[in-house]
Amino acid sequence: MKLAKYKRPQGNSAIAVSDGKGPWRHAIGSDGKSLRQWLEATDLTDQVTQWLEQTEAAIVSADQLLTPVDDQEVWAAGVTYRRSQTARMEESEAAASCYDRVYTSPRPELFFKATPHRVVGLGQPVRIRLDSHWNVPEPELTLALNSRLEIVGYTIGNDMSSRDIEGENPLYLPQAKVYRDCCAIGPCITLAGSVQKLTDVHIHLNITRKSQVVFEGTTSIAQMARTPEDLVSWLGRDNSFPTGAFLLTGTGIVPPREFTLQPDDLITMSIDGIGTLVNSVIQG
Repeated sequence: MKLAKYKRPQGNSAIAVSDGKGPWRHAIGSDGKSLRQWLEATDLTDQVTQWLEQTEAAIVSADQLLTPVDDQEVWAAGVTYRRSQTARMEESEAAASCYDRVYTSPRPELFFKATPHRVVGLGQPVRIRLDSHWNVPEPELTLALNSRLEIVGYTIGNDMSSRDIEGENPLYLPQAKVYRDCCAIGPCITLAGSVQKLTDVHIHLNITRKSQVVFEGTTSIAQMARTPEDLVSWLGRDNSFPTGAFLLTGTGIVPPREFTLQPDDLITMSIDGIGTLVNSVIQG
């Protein structure tokens, strides 16, 4: 079962539901509450089931979907896959030992990624910085958390990264990660109980340039060195999230060193059973 936000013709947003096989439909009775507020419900699965039974609900077009982020903070984890550890060590010899140690350390790397206004959704462009010449997308399983830090669902996140800025000095990480349109999340939230065993789930990345594939890759969530539950437990230490949060869990797909995104590239990310997130690239 899936939840999404969509834009109505009159300009306001509403909630849409799908069983994952049929069309998106307006969730009758969900008006007046944000998607974030509905994620707080203890009987969310029952409510979604009831919405799906409302056969008279209006059909919602997929091109109306918005990012499922309301007013939640967006955080991210790094170096959770062996491939990302290797890539981060390649960025900078000086920082190599830091990335090597964090991969095996009990404490994960967690960092603030974006405020809601820096997040885009399905079909909207992500941005590369004007002062960077080495930029890559990072496709990541993303956890939708309520205020109790319960994993209520999963979505797709693109943790855009300026690798040359981060590689110059690890202290530049916020500048490499946090800027306008630095993150894409969507297209929807798949309820946690609707996802198959996570270790059987694969993440796919495809980048096209002028209709030609310039990079593609696949990884398995089974390759993660940490569990989602472990990452959430560290995120919640001496911290609180009264409106919930989204947590990107790291990437296992990293383009080669000679690759960098260019304006007008098209990024397609898919996660088995969760959906497909498509964004173009802009600069400036």
